[in-house]
Amino acid sequence: MTSSTQARHHGGHSHAHHHHDNTYLTSTNKKDAGVRITRIGLFVNFFMAIGKGLGGYFLNSQSLVADAFHSLTDLVSDFLTLATVSWSLKPPTARFPGGYGKIESMGSLGVSSLLLAGGIGLGWHSAEILYSQVFLDVAVAAAEHGHGHDHSHVGGIFGHSHSHNPADMGIPNVHAAWIAGGSIIVKEYLYRATMKIAKERKSSVLASNAVHHRIDSLTSIVALVAILGTHILTNVSWLDPVGGLVVSMMVIRAGYTNTGSALLELADVGVAEDIKDSVRKSATKALSEDSFASGRVTGAEVQVQDVQGVKAGQNYLMNLELAVPSDWTVKETRLIEDAVRERVGAKVRGVRRVRVRFVAKSEDTPDFTDEFIGADVSPRSSPEPEEEKDAGHDHHLEHSQDKFTSNDDVRRRH
Repeated sequence: MTSSTQARHHGGHSHAHHHHDNTYLTSTNKKDAGVRITRIGLFVNFFMAIGKGLGGYFLNSQSLVADAFHSLTDLVSDFLTLATVSWSLKPPTARFPGGYGKIESMGSLGVSSLLLAGGIGLGWHSAEILYSQVFLDVAVAAAEHGHGHDHSHVGGIFGHSHSHNPADMGIPNVHAAWIAGGSIIVKEYLYRATMKIAKERKSSVLASNAVHHRIDSLTSIVALVAILGTHILTNVSWLDPVGGLVVSMMVIRAGYTNTGSALLELADVGVAEDIKDSVRKSATKALSEDSFASGRVTGAEVQVQDVQGVKAGQNYLMNLELAVPSDWTVKETRLIEDAVRERVGAKVRGVRRVRVRFVAKSEDTPDFTDEFIGADVSPRSSPEPEEEKDAGHDHHLEHSQDKFTSNDDVRRRH
C-alpha cells in the first residue's frame, strides 16, 4: 500500500506532515501495539507542547517557546484528523456529490495558515530580542570603555539600563534546560519504541511517525544548546533568541509548505504519481485475473490508458480510462468496471470513488481532456443560453402574430 505524503522540510531534513497515512491514529482497535504507541505519542505531544510553552514563557526562554510551537505543528494535524475523519468518510449526497473530504482540506488550510502566522510572529519577536541584545552588548562595551567600566550609568547609548538581572538581559532561567532535556529523552524513547514496532511489521506509516518524534527531539536539542550556552559561555545572551529564531524558521517553512499543499488540494490538483501507479497496478491486476461471468469478455483485451484523480481530505477520487473492443456491449463493460472498482478500492488505501470511462480501441489514444468543452463551442457573446434565447424569440413571434390577428379582426368588424 502506498500513501501520499507531503514533505515538510526542516533546515536540510524533511518529514511528512498532515497528509501522512493516519491509519493507526483513526483505528478503533485499541489493543493493537501500533495503535497504542501512536495514541501515546499524541497525548505526550499534547502535554509537552503545553509544558514547553508555559516553561518558555515563565522561564524567559525564546527557544523553548518556539520549540513548543513547533510541537503544535504535528499535534494540530493529528487533532484535525480525529475531528474531521467522521466527516470526510461520510457517503456523498446530492448536495455534496464528491463527498465531504474537502472539509478536512479547509481545516488544513486554516490550521496551516495559523502556524505560518505564528511562526512569523515568533521569528519576529526573537529577531527583535536578538537585535536589542547584540546592540546592547556593543553599547555597553563602548560605554564601559569610555567610562572606565563605571556601572552607575543608566540608559547607555540606546536607552537600555546595564542591569545584571539575567531576565532583564534576556537570559533564560537555567531551569528551562530541564524541560528541553526532558523533551529530548521522552521523544527519543517514543522514536525507538515506535521504530521497533515499525520494523517488526515492516510498516512505513509507523516508521514515518517515529521520524516525527526524532525530529522533535532534534529541535529540543537546539533549544537546550541555546539555553545552556547562555549560562556556560560569557557575553552570549543573544544565543537563546538565536535558537528561537532557528526553530521559528522551521515552523515558518512547515506552515508555508502545508498552506500551499492545502490550497492546491482545494484547487483539485492531481494526485501524486505513486497513487496513480498504485491504482494502475491494481486495475491491471484485476484485468489479468480473468474471472468474469461472460465467456466473451476477457481482461486481456482491456487496456488501462489513463489514470487521473484528485484528493479530498483523506479520500482519493479516481478516474480511469479503459480501452475495450468496439463491439462490446454496455452489459459486458459493466463486468469489467465492477471488477476494477472492487480491486482498486480493496488494494489502494483512501480510494473512495472509482469512475471508469470506456473508449474503443483505436490508433488514437484519447485522454480526459476531450471531456472539456472547447472555446469555440461555449457561448461567449451572451450570458443567456441559446435555447432560452430561441424560446424568447419564438414567444415574441407568437405575441406579434396574436396582435396582428386581433387587429385584423377589428378591421373586419368595422
